[in-house]
Amino acid sequence: KTDAGLYTCDIGTDVAKSKVSVQEKPTEVTKQLEDKTSPAGQDISLSCELSRADVNIRWCKDGKAIRKSQKYDLQQEGTRATLIIRDSTVKDS
Repeated sequence: KTDAGLYTCDIGTDVAKSKVSVQEKPTEVTKQLEDKTSPAGQDISLSCELSRADVNIRWCKDGKAIRKSQKYDLQQEGTRATLIIRDSTVKDS
């Protein structure tokens, strides 16, 4: 159900009208990513929290998009977005 629409105040002899539109608040990161240090060979998990669920997330490394693969697992549960780097190497830094 939406609150947007045309609202009126009708007194019989006159009508006042108002057009209402409601804009959604932009999504924000409510909990930032934390720096991690890990020995090579370990899985590394990075998580952040968002102000709302069901948001399209794009993970990047050095500006390049990361896609789900054997190396990277991308998860999203509610407002939490998680990137898991599997079997980390020095190149993952």
